[in-house]
Amino acid sequence: MAILNIVKYGDAVLREKAEQVREVNDEIRALAKDMLASMYAAEGVGLAAEQVGRKEAICVIDVPKEEACGVAMPLVLINPKIRELEGEQCGQEGCLSFPGIYIQVKRPDRAIVDYLDLDGKQATVEATGLLSRAIQHEIDHLNGVLLIDNMSAVQKVAHAGKLKRMKAGRL
Repeated sequence: MAILNIVKYGDAVLREKAEQVREVNDEIRALAKDMLASMYAAEGVGLAAEQVGRKEAICVIDVPKEEACGVAMPLVLINPKIRELEGEQCGQEGCLSFPGIYIQVKRPDRAIVDYLDLDGKQATVEATGLLSRAIQHEIDHLNGVLLIDNMSAVQKVAHAGKLKRMKAGRL
């Protein structure tokens, strides 16, 4: 198990769309394990492969039990696809690729997502609250969508200095 370097805003890999995993094998399982270790080391609740410089469509999530909607944690989503979204929630989001930046983001409250598990079997997760928010945030990463894309003009101005330093690799 390895702790992987988490890529910061400004690295081009964060804007790339993930590539579908063709086969869930030992290499993919090892990547998921390393991603979980890296996420825990950084004290995050979610991490997408792009955030560690990889292009596979994989994300890992581990929210507190009371926020997990009865879903066993940690959750590894391979080739996740959102099937259904409904409702609305607004809450604070941060991102390991944007250290120290937290913004209010409006998202659907309920998400139903189809994915492959670590055995390569089709699975579905239904989530609300924090788990739904985390899943949507990580799937955004797999599509090249970043926290900054959810910022209002006012939020961008408020974080402009930090974003500029991050993009230049100085943070």
